[in-house]
Amino acid sequence: MSKNNENGKKANYDISDIWQKYNLKWVILVSIWTFILTIIITIIAEMLFINTRVIFAFMILIVIIFTGVMSDMVGIAVTVASERPFHAMAADRVKGAKYAIRLLKNAGPVSNFCNDVIGDICGIVSGVAGINIILQLQSDVINRSLLTIIMSGFIASLTVGGKAIGKGIAILQSHTIVFNTAKVLDFLDEKLSLKLFSKPNKKNRKER
Repeated sequence: MSKNNENGKKANYDISDIWQKYNLKWVILVSIWTFILTIIITIIAEMLFINTRVIFAFMILIVIIFTGVMSDMVGIAVTVASERPFHAMAADRVKGAKYAIRLLKNAGPVSNFCNDVIGDICGIVSGVAGINIILQLQSDVINRSLLTIIMSGFIASLTVGGKAIGKGIAILQSHTIVFNTAKVLDFLDEKLSLKLFSKPNKKNRKER
């Protein structure tokens, strides 16, 4: 399909170009995985909270919120950090440097996964945790509606406040966060053969 642009030249629009430009493959893939992971994690959370005491449920809730905050920090860090220092580290054969470069080259998907996928899942699961805590705390003295309001405010304030602090840290310490994340993922990649990111082949390097 072609269309005349402002200069009178023909601009070609191909479906494959649109597919690559907007990374629709990743959009579809991440949507499917989010659906599956959310269902699995929610079921596990429901089963976990059924017979859990309130104090432990609160602790799990804090861990879930903290996970969301940490994930948000990683997502921001990969969009802010520069590849340059990691190229220098990779030249010195510093372990994790090459993986950090791969993270930064895939900053869009990584940020989307950390900020949106993990962040939203943590938000959903924290809501499930909050409901279970409310059901356990419910009594004739305290109204359920009041408990719901307090719990919602608690979860929201902790999440938003944590992410606000995390964003500042992520911007200031972006390279440190990316490097530490890369080292962890590189270790997991070696031990579990996860193959999260494909290594650029030599042919592509020569072409560049």
